[in-house]
Amino acid sequence: MKSVREFVHVIQREVRDTDLLPDRASSLLTQLSALLGNINDEIRAADMDYAVRLLSCLDTEETANRAKIRAETSPEYMRKREARDTKELALEMIRSLKYYLRAKEEELRLASHQ
Repeated sequence: MKSVREFVHVIQREVRDTDLLPDRASSLLTQLSALLGNINDEIRAADMDYAVRLLSCLDTEETANRAKIRAETSPEYMRKREARDTKELALEMIRSLKYYLRAKEEELRLASHQ
């Protein structure tokens, strides 16, 4: 089973590597919008896991700076960053697809007036 992150990357490759038709762009836009809820769920879970790791590091390190650095080298921090980066990528693709669809709509409108 693919992760949400993998779904977003598959959509990214399709948007980047193919000449999208408006119907397909609309379908991908809908899929990305639907995935945002899952991405937000992952961000919440990853943030909580990282907070637990940071607290653990604060208990074992002498300074807060050192604890933060140690926590930021953990798998929990990597998961947190990946979740946030996935959301940022999904949002940018949503914006791009909306722009693409508006441009295509305008193209069709102008073509029908000629």
